[in-house]
Amino acid sequence: MRGKTLNCLKSTYDKIFKSEIICDLLRVIGCGVEIKTKVKTDMVPFDPDALKWSKIIICTDADEDGFQIRTLILTMFYRLLPSLIKMGKVYIAETPLYEITAKDDTYYAYDEIDKAEILEKLGNTKYTLQRSKGLGENTPEMMWQTTMNPETRHLVRVDPADEAATMFIFETLLGDDLPARKEFIALHGSEYVRDADI
Repeated sequence: MRGKTLNCLKSTYDKIFKSEIICDLLRVIGCGVEIKTKVKTDMVPFDPDALKWSKIIICTDADEDGFQIRTLILTMFYRLLPSLIKMGKVYIAETPLYEITAKDDTYYAYDEIDKAEILEKLGNTKYTLQRSKGLGENTPEMMWQTTMNPETRHLVRVDPADEAATMFIFETLLGDDLPARKEFIALHGSEYVRDADI
């Protein structure tokens, strides 16, 4: 994708179906959309049997921009294809946060706990540590090792069980209610400071 996509929660169907990126994603997924609207679109009605994939895996960089893109894509699913989430078809690929190189070996840490465990195992071995590059800069070998190989990749299934809580968060953080968003950030912003890339 070319950067951040449209916020489907705040957009009209007319605007959504004028978005080239959204329409391309929907065509690749292949099973139509779950909406009832008079807006003119070439999208077919939802048909789960037409789904082209056994899994839909959202893969973004492990940084704030990547997390926002991931959230915007999830918003598209919640608004246009909620049944795919209920069917357990939507996953998030965790991408590594750090690359740790020691001699000829490279290790990938997906969070601070992973990083600490790898460094502990390395002991006194000399190593270099760097933030993992964006997905667009990764070699095919690294992408296979960390993200594509079913044997080694880290996938998290998007769980429909908490739909009400998820929709509350989406509406609060991505919707039109600015006072609710300010209140939420004032109450809970400090809980996320350690995740901020500042």
